[in-house]
Amino acid sequence: MTRMTHKRSSKSIMIVWLLLLLSICVTVFSGYQLWEILLTYEEGDRNYRQLQEQVRVQDKEKHKEEEGEEDKESAGGGAVVAPSENTVNSIESEARPLVKVPPLSIDFELLKKVNADSAAWLYCPDTVIDYPVMRADDYEWYLRRLPDGSSNANGSLFLDYNCSPDFSGRLNIIYGHNMKSGKMFGSLTEYKKQDYFDRHPYMYLYTEHENYRVDLLYGCVIRAGDWRERAFMYEVNLEALLTCASSTTTFKSAAAYTDTDRFVVLSTCSYEFDDARYIIVGVLRPEYEV
Repeated sequence: MTRMTHKRSSKSIMIVWLLLLLSICVTVFSGYQLWEILLTYEEGDRNYRQLQEQVRVQDKEKHKEEEGEEDKESAGGGAVVAPSENTVNSIESEARPLVKVPPLSIDFELLKKVNADSAAWLYCPDTVIDYPVMRADDYEWYLRRLPDGSSNANGSLFLDYNCSPDFSGRLNIIYGHNMKSGKMFGSLTEYKKQDYFDRHPYMYLYTEHENYRVDLLYGCVIRAGDWRERAFMYEVNLEALLTCASSTTTFKSAAAYTDTDRFVVLSTCSYEFDDARYIIVGVLRPEYEV
């Protein structure tokens, strides 16, 4: 009995050691995978930072030019251009905040040299949204590729291939990942809260030929299946999309639109249910429109 008990005890100890060794291996492997993920994200972030530095026209230089225009105006010469701080009164000053146009320009000649697929640059002041918008002939190419073509989990913001690359159509849809790091369109779902919209009611879209302010209208959660079944990616169904978004919007906006306006829709994943998407609808305005 003693010998048998000793064997059982030795076997139990061996099992404990094997389980401990297995748990250590799992922990090390999980840690390695997490490290690889974080490294991938950092590589993507670094790539975008370098691209921003490369294609941005220096904000300070543009700001100095605008301050010089203001000095000329105050001295009695010339028409009103853009005031210092680029503050533009909104259409409904009591209902909507003042618009501060950021002193930002994008060198599209350089951006196109990085990648000819570059269609625009999307910027939302005081947020992480500050990225190029790419365009390919399908939905897959830029899901896991950076603007320079390298593979990366961050992917790129990209324009729906059904939309005109110059944003001349009435419907322009931009997709992006909802990253846990908050990067790409990770901050887009913050628009589910009214106070976040109140702080960020505008975005800016820069293109090769014209710059726009995007006045945000609606934000809503929608099933990807409903999006596909109702074919909201096609301009012919734009009115139906606007009706759907307005009826379930997560924030209230004083922005308005007409039957001839052009729109930008931003789309990312959401997690209220399986296959959920959060979309924001905005109307395109000239950058300095009063």
